[in-house]
Amino acid sequence: MTRPTGSLFADGGETGRLMARLDWAATPLGPVDGWPQSLRAAVRLVLSSRYPMLLLWGEHLTQLYNDAYSALIGDKHPDALGGDVRVTLAEGWDVLGPLIDEAMATGVASWVPALRLLLDRAGYREEAYFSVSHAPARDDEGRTVGVLTVCSEVTEQVVGERRLRLLRDLSVGGDGRTVDVGSTCARLAQAIGGHPLDVPFAAIYLREGALLRRAAHVGGAAVAAALPGTLPAGEGHEWGLGAAAGGTTTEVSGVDGRLVLPAGPWGDPLRTARALPLPSAEAGQPLGVLLVGVSPSRGLDEAYRAFQALLAQQVAVAVRNAQAYEEERRRAEALAELDRVKTDFFTNVSHEFRTPLTLMLGPLADALNDNEHPLPARQRERVDTAWRNATRLLTLVNSLLTFSSLEAGQAHSQAREVDLAGLTTELSSVFRAAVERAGLRLEVDCPPLPRPVAVDPVNWERIVTNLLSNALKYTFVGRIRVALTADDEEIRLTVADTGIGIAEEDLPKLFARFHRVRGARSRSHEGTGIGLALVRELARLEGGDVRVESRIGTGTTFTVALPWSATQRAAGPAPVGVGDAARAAAQEAAGWLADPAQAGASAPAGPPVPAYGGVDALRHARILVADDNADMRAYLARLLGEQGWRVETVGNGRQALEAIHRAPPDLVLTDVMMPEIDGFELVRRLRGQAGTRMLPVVVLSARAGGEAGVEGLGLGADDYIVKPFAAADLVARIRATLRGAHSRRLGDAAPDAGGVPGTRGTPAGPPAPGAPSDRPAVAPPASGNGGYAHGGGSVPERPAVLDAGWTYPSQPTSAAAMRRDVRASLEGLDLDPDTVADLLLAASEAVNNAVEHAQRPTRPEVRVRLRVSDGTVRITVRDFGTWRDRRPAMDRGRGATLMNAYGDVRLVSTAEGTTVTIERRLPPAP
Repeated sequence: MTRPTGSLFADGGETGRLMARLDWAATPLGPVDGWPQSLRAAVRLVLSSRYPMLLLWGEHLTQLYNDAYSALIGDKHPDALGGDVRVTLAEGWDVLGPLIDEAMATGVASWVPALRLLLDRAGYREEAYFSVSHAPARDDEGRTVGVLTVCSEVTEQVVGERRLRLLRDLSVGGDGRTVDVGSTCARLAQAIGGHPLDVPFAAIYLREGALLRRAAHVGGAAVAAALPGTLPAGEGHEWGLGAAAGGTTTEVSGVDGRLVLPAGPWGDPLRTARALPLPSAEAGQPLGVLLVGVSPSRGLDEAYRAFQALLAQQVAVAVRNAQAYEEERRRAEALAELDRVKTDFFTNVSHEFRTPLTLMLGPLADALNDNEHPLPARQRERVDTAWRNATRLLTLVNSLLTFSSLEAGQAHSQAREVDLAGLTTELSSVFRAAVERAGLRLEVDCPPLPRPVAVDPVNWERIVTNLLSNALKYTFVGRIRVALTADDEEIRLTVADTGIGIAEEDLPKLFARFHRVRGARSRSHEGTGIGLALVRELARLEGGDVRVESRIGTGTTFTVALPWSATQRAAGPAPVGVGDAARAAAQEAAGWLADPAQAGASAPAGPPVPAYGGVDALRHARILVADDNADMRAYLARLLGEQGWRVETVGNGRQALEAIHRAPPDLVLTDVMMPEIDGFELVRRLRGQAGTRMLPVVVLSARAGGEAGVEGLGLGADDYIVKPFAAADLVARIRATLRGAHSRRLGDAAPDAGGVPGTRGTPAGPPAPGAPSDRPAVAPPASGNGGYAHGGGSVPERPAVLDAGWTYPSQPTSAAAMRRDVRASLEGLDLDPDTVADLLLAASEAVNNAVEHAQRPTRPEVRVRLRVSDGTVRITVRDFGTWRDRRPAMDRGRGATLMNAYGDVRLVSTAEGTTVTIERRLPPAP
């Protein structure tokens, strides 16, 4: 059975249905039944494709195409079906004709990317671009009788890239020598003038007081003659300049009647322009106006409008930069002077650092090496700790000074010929003991190099040392491999590990100074954060560079590459002290590997601890110390053990949680910066678990400043102590925290004078940002069962025995006035004189803090309220300012210690002010 002719177009979609209904007998192709098999096959190919395809057949170039192609010719479809392509695309035939004739004549296919054509498919002569392939179409006998065209429109891509180039030219076109607004506008006009297809003409108007002045224009004399030079900024104008100066984008029509300026690729008359305001840096009046012509060959669609808006923004940015040029230049000069002063300061202060360090390290080393008068074991341990950490401080000072010199461009390479393979092997071997102690393998493969090498040995030592320290810090299983290889181009030092790896998004920032990968598991969080940045700068100083490859969970490989040309230099003076930095770094790394779980032995009981409230059970409290520094753990264990406390030490927050779950201590003393779980996260977890909410926690950290203290106290820590600290101050704060916790437990367990169990109010909120380190320790209020739970309701209080309040000016003398008023109010009650004295001392500290710390108070006053109810004395002190740090010469924490020692302290800080509440439970009546 013969297939119906209509089935030839059955799979062609809407265009196929139109072709099936077309009277082909009236076309040069004749009835479909008479079509050759080659034509039928070609038609099926075209209609089955989802890519734009056009088949031209016969000497009349009759058109057959698919749905995808019909969208490209717009309004010309469907009349183009069966018609002559030379008629359909007459406006673009001067471009297309030669390509089609060549394919017909030669039988060779061609491909042209981004071919520009003029199309009249949307009511105007449109600039369009197509990537086109022309292939010969052959009949059943193999003769070329037509052309098969495959095309795709790339107009948006070509026009978009062209516009992006203009925007880029505007943003990077400055040469750094622009000194005024006029030359800046001239540069902008020159850049815009290079893109007439998108901006046929343009004019930049800038606001000068009440006037708009034309600063530059594009389009030649015709534009200059048609546009005004100046005009009032607030008045309307035929070019829409007045409205745009007020912030409103205006479209201007009828341009061809005022400005004869052919535009577009085919010289069509310019009919439309737009006036756009030039935005200022802050909300307010625009800087001026950008008047731009609209190409007659492109539709004014959203993409075109967005491009013009970006064009105005780029012009505005350039103008603002020019207007601020003098100010920026003065600022740059001031910064350059500041940088010079900073460098001079670091250079000078290096002597100030190194002199005391020398006087520390020398006597310490002498004491340790004195065989004639050897130190007792206990003293030797202390001196050895001091010597190790003074050495580490010297290394840190040297690294910071080196990095500062590199940034200032004052560092130099004192290159000399060295056995680079031997030096690298020696430096790597310094780390062998530490690496093997960590349970890792150290593989060193540094065969002799084929040529002599000249580098600075000190710089090379710092490079190798930092890379090995970094590898050891982040590798927990497997190996560390150091290799030195060379080829005809360069020498390569490779340090590879099987550590935790680095996420791909962190790799670009890895060599940035002070950058740390957050949340990364490591053996220690100590360090300055400039190690890898120093490696890169030193490698570049030696004429090479460093690169890194890494995968999470697999490991990391650092490669330092030195071109041979950079290592053939004149030899400089031989440096001294090579190897010292490596030994110091290896010794520091060994400290990371000290057993963090060792328990401090209970020291003999020290002097009796004064009892608080008749309690004499705190001398042998058990304290858990969490710190990742082995020397710090040993020092704290020794210091606290001398007070009679039993001390256990761990190396991070995870081990601390495990120890607490095994045997809860009486107090936790934790560092902030620790691997795995840091100190703040430890506090957060302890406060979030019912069994540990009541556990006292003191945070010990090198992170100084109010914000760090606010974070720790806001999480519920009882106190925050900044390193370095005085031993006596640390002991006093721990005692105060233990006493306060013990008193709360006793107070909550005992009934008050009226037989009602004591309760607490709502918990304190977090301190205000910038709170000083000597603010009252924010201990979460005890709950009804003596816990430290955040929240919980209070049992309603009975009517107060005493309730009074006063308002004082925010002056230092207010504390004395407050003491007189509070003492007089309490005289009528039968209170213990020592209790009254304690409360007055704590309240005085709170008032002094309010006076000294409240910044920019909305009310220059301090309010004090005294309330005695349910066997509890409560004193509330409120200020109306934002807290700030004290001057360094001030108290440094004495107030917080005293307030916590003599009462339960809570603190609530808001934007309106800070409220400190001091509570003291009275002993039961006899």
